[in-house]
Amino acid sequence: MNQREYLLEIKNLEKSFDNSTKVLKDFSYSVTKGEVVVILGPSGCGKSTLLRCINGLEPIQAGTILLDGQSITDGKTKWSQIRQKIGMVFQSYDLFPHMTVFENILLGPLKVQGRTREEAGLAGEKLLERVGLLEKKNAYPRQLSGGQKQRVAIVRALMMEPEIMLFDEVTAALDPEMVREVLDVILELAKGGMTMLIVTHEMQFARAIADRILFLDEGQIVESAAPEDFFGHPETERAQRFLNIFQFEK
Repeated sequence: MNQREYLLEIKNLEKSFDNSTKVLKDFSYSVTKGEVVVILGPSGCGKSTLLRCINGLEPIQAGTILLDGQSITDGKTKWSQIRQKIGMVFQSYDLFPHMTVFENILLGPLKVQGRTREEAGLAGEKLLERVGLLEKKNAYPRQLSGGQKQRVAIVRALMMEPEIMLFDEVTAALDPEMVREVLDVILELAKGGMTMLIVTHEMQFARAIADRILFLDEGQIVESAAPEDFFGHPETERAQRFLNIFQFEK
């Protein structure tokens, strides 16, 4: 594939904490525009750290990350600009409790991008309607369920019109009955062609949404496969053990 067709390129990434244990080891992977990559693996394997490195929330010790062919790890990166292109949604919703839903989602477009309130407001209403929350635009976070808060957090990220979305265990803090409403929103984004990297422990969801499964262990890619191959016929013994645990827990 022509190198320019990659939206995101990670080359020989090294990440350590306290200059000791390597969390990511010579990690390399490339993502094409519109591709949905689901990252699986045991706790502590580097999944969340990888997303945080991509979004500049963790410094790296070696390697390069390129977005649209341009390095975002060369020391000259203006992260306030880059994070408009790389949206990220976490386990915790991080909504401002003293602001309404509408005020929360408009803050970035108005303060960071300098968009007009009218234009941003129309876009915000359209997105809230898309996720079934338009009637909650004037509600405060304390008045929302966990699933509703997470959908608002997704809308807030989408308001910046990112090129790629990173999802880090966005259903981990939710009650089981609220998980589906959040996953349905992400599925709709996939159908719309959004490029996404998703860390999740929801195996059925991973199988349904992924174009590619990356299975990590000890900071390295152990297996990279289409979902039907990974879940049907994992090649490595480590991936087999991982999947057997989830099957046993059902």
